[in-house]
Amino acid sequence: MTASVFVINAGSSSLKYQLVEVESGKALASGLIERIGETTGVATHEVPGQDDVTERRMIADHEHAFGWVLQQFDRHGPDLDGSNLLGIGHRVVQGGARFDTAVRIDDDVAQQIDDLAPLAPLHNPANLQGIRSARATFAGYPHVAVFDTAFHLTIPPAAHRYAIEAQVAAEHRVRKYGFHGTSHQFVSRRMAELLERPLDEVNSIVLHLGNGASATAVRGGRSVETSMGMTPLAGLVMGTRSGDIDPGVIFHLHRVAGMSIDEIDVLLNKRSGLLGMTGTGDMRDVQQAAAAGIERAVEALDVVAHRLRGTVGAYLAHLGRTDAIVFTAGIGENSAPVRAAALAGLEGLGIVLDAERNAGRGERRISADASAIEVWVVPTNEELEIARQVAALVS
Repeated sequence: MTASVFVINAGSSSLKYQLVEVESGKALASGLIERIGETTGVATHEVPGQDDVTERRMIADHEHAFGWVLQQFDRHGPDLDGSNLLGIGHRVVQGGARFDTAVRIDDDVAQQIDDLAPLAPLHNPANLQGIRSARATFAGYPHVAVFDTAFHLTIPPAAHRYAIEAQVAAEHRVRKYGFHGTSHQFVSRRMAELLERPLDEVNSIVLHLGNGASATAVRGGRSVETSMGMTPLAGLVMGTRSGDIDPGVIFHLHRVAGMSIDEIDVLLNKRSGLLGMTGTGDMRDVQQAAAAGIERAVEALDVVAHRLRGTVGAYLAHLGRTDAIVFTAGIGENSAPVRAAALAGLEGLGIVLDAERNAGRGERRISADASAIEVWVVPTNEELEIARQVAALVS
């Protein structure tokens, strides 16, 4: 019987899950519970080939959320007991410098995830809340933590160190960690398969472009540079996050505008990026506005493309030899204009897009035959990557 893994991504007021068949990569079931702890939550359970189940009801906490999930598996399937369930995989955002691979969760690991909460105060506590509830609900199965940061711990010191006083950096764990690691790992491995070459021989630049966006230079299957930093705020322009910004702006806003640290935090994380520049954080809306000639939308797309081109150029230099540039995630997979703008003017570096291929759909090569560096669209599958890592560990 084919083995499966139950993958969980717990947020502070949400629970996303997927039952993944490891060998085929198929999702046997998936679901999302939102507004946990609010008066009216929204819970959805999906099984391929069946009508979706959606309920609006109060879901007090994550423990009640898992109770609802088990009810749906009992009523609508598939049968968890009959799915050869290997274990439970948990997405954890921040593993610090401690976790460079997936690990079985015991009380000590749970405590370490809690200890790392100051580095990811919006994510790790929520991830840990989901872990505790899931361990109580699925007590008979191994639980495994898969960290967003783990893939990037191969980045050399020259790339991950910040040029601040060494004692301060060490005491407060200030360094580049990087994020979206499971996505970058999955896509770079898939890219090697598509090129029909061993992973350790392939150098790629992976552009994970969604509401959150990051780029990674991957040499032989190992991350050597990435755009996000100590937090997911750094790097590319995102839906609501500013990306890279002069740190002096923070001091200026505090001293001159009278903004508190918390207000500046909200500004840069939740009111900046596309939202701050255009009034909407949805790339589709921005593109539609730009097509209608709205100046601020046109300018925002130029800012996004400028930042992407600069990152690609820097990573070409870091890698020395690049075999492929890969677009993935919601915007990367679906926006031909963003892909074209990101690589416009780089023909002299051996990057030439084919307009017809770029306008297509699905996993495919979008570069011209004459392009020295291949350009691809590869859909990401973080749940499958987590399931594979869980299966490899518990098997």
